[in-house]
Amino acid sequence: MAFVVAVRCCRQGKLNTMADTSSDSAPSRFEVRTTAESHFSWLRTRMSLERTLMSWVRTAISLIGFGFTIVQFFDRLQQLPGIKPALFPDAAWYLGLALIFCGVLALIIAIKQYQWGLRYLWSENFSALAGATKMGMQSSALAVAIVLAAIGTIAFVTVLLRLV
Repeated sequence: MAFVVAVRCCRQGKLNTMADTSSDSAPSRFEVRTTAESHFSWLRTRMSLERTLMSWVRTAISLIGFGFTIVQFFDRLQQLPGIKPALFPDAAWYLGLALIFCGVLALIIAIKQYQWGLRYLWSENFSALAGATKMGMQSSALAVAIVLAAIGTIAFVTVLLRLV
């Protein structure tokens, strides 16, 4: 369900959509009516930002974990006695490195997307719907995403330098 916000064109007073770029971008582009329904729509949108970030975190953890596991597994496999050497011994290392890199990159993009969405929700146009005068409490999902991006970066450097 989309925002239930009355969006009116400033010049003509007729109903307008956000995708319409033909109108002038005046400072008061939107008329926002603060109702209980629009407040809860704002909250649902905020929670959907949280869920999206958590989904990205879950995906990035999987990529980083699989990449690290692939590197470790094939490194240990080649150290076993009686195992025929691989045709391309560094292929698993490159694959693992690529997966770790993709996981860290996904986290960085997700964090930026989340911050952009929050800035938009707390912009002048919609801050009245929040029921608060300034940005509220920060999300624990954001803190987890930042910590995991740092851990993923450490894992990437560790595998890159062959320290494990």
